[in-house]
Amino acid sequence: MRESPQKKPLKPVTLPWSEIDTVLLDMDGTLLDLHFDFHFWMEYVPQKYAEKNGLSVKEASQLIRQKIHSQTGTLNWYCLDYWQEQLGLPIVELKHELKHLIAEHPEVIRFLASLRALDKQVIMVTNAHRDSLAIKLEQTEIGEYFDAMVSSHDFGLPKEATQLWAHIRKQTPFAPERTLLIDDNLTALRSAREYGIAHLLCAVHVSPRLDFVNPQEFAGFEHFSQIIPS
Repeated sequence: MRESPQKKPLKPVTLPWSEIDTVLLDMDGTLLDLHFDFHFWMEYVPQKYAEKNGLSVKEASQLIRQKIHSQTGTLNWYCLDYWQEQLGLPIVELKHELKHLIAEHPEVIRFLASLRALDKQVIMVTNAHRDSLAIKLEQTEIGEYFDAMVSSHDFGLPKEATQLWAHIRKQTPFAPERTLLIDDNLTALRSAREYGIAHLLCAVHVSPRLDFVNPQEFAGFEHFSQIIPS
């Protein structure tokens, strides 16, 4: 695992909640600790692939990293069906074996409850495959706080594609100029900005065990306690 590096302090974020009707929320890394996903793909899957194919874990890890890297920014990167076929492993079954590692970030439930109290429309927009989403909803308490949950697989486009936001808006109407997206994926934030979503916020603290995300041109926050509406 990588140690989190020293970083420059972020400027405090003040969100104009009176100007926001809809909150779009990413799941992995934003609401949930990314440790589960990182450990699963970078350690557990290579171990199982090595056992199946008579390779060293190092060889399997290098091979899988190359395969994953080749699909960066595409829907395949997130698709369990694709990786099950490519690797010849029961990916969904393996995820169930490690589901005890799935956890929300601190203060996530309090944040979601505060949005409900303010009567905001709250929509999950995730690149996660529906099977992965189901496991995470089973292991956490976040599900009851959403008005809708959208998997980009429903539309055959990842959040990195600007066209996705129009599909989501058609299914679950929202006003882009009065909408906030919170995500740890900078490319997704940029595609949302291109579509016209007015309020954009980067979740930089994806896991205590992993590097902070550099928010670059976006406002960023570390902990949900910093952005809970007062």
